[in-house]
Amino acid sequence: MGSPAPATGHQARHGEYLTFRLGSEEYGIDILRVQEIRSYEQPTRIANAPAFLKGVVNLRGVIVPIIDLRLKLNCETAEYNHFTVVIVLNVRSRVVGVVVDSVSDVLQLGGDTIRPAPATNASIDTSYITGIGSVADRMLILMDIEALMSSADMGLIEADDF
Repeated sequence: MGSPAPATGHQARHGEYLTFRLGSEEYGIDILRVQEIRSYEQPTRIANAPAFLKGVVNLRGVIVPIIDLRLKLNCETAEYNHFTVVIVLNVRSRVVGVVVDSVSDVLQLGGDTIRPAPATNASIDTSYITGIGSVADRMLILMDIEALMSSADMGLIEADDF
């Protein structure tokens, strides 16, 4: 038996979550971070950017970086088709777009449907996973999208940038 996972301060709480698919997994993020959902359009590439940073798009006069969440989270495939969408997020007063396979729906999750994220090997970064939601026969990986977008390797948002 392993010891319990240390408290990270990123605990999932009840509320509304936008659910989306990355490969065969379904994820949920706080609906309050979502600005809009758009169909995928090819962004303008940025030279020497990491593979997960697909480029930028002009969204009504705002230059928005586009992150392919499938590449960022090491999904097996990242195919672009008519289901592929960009979720436009407002994270710490910055607008960021994330590419996902498809958007499922908006779910209201109560505290009784959310379990803590499982403890994992220290070499696996799960700091952005806040819990596991279960609805009927579906399991949702709940993530703190702000923590993920603010991580140092993203280079998008400074930790103290408010």
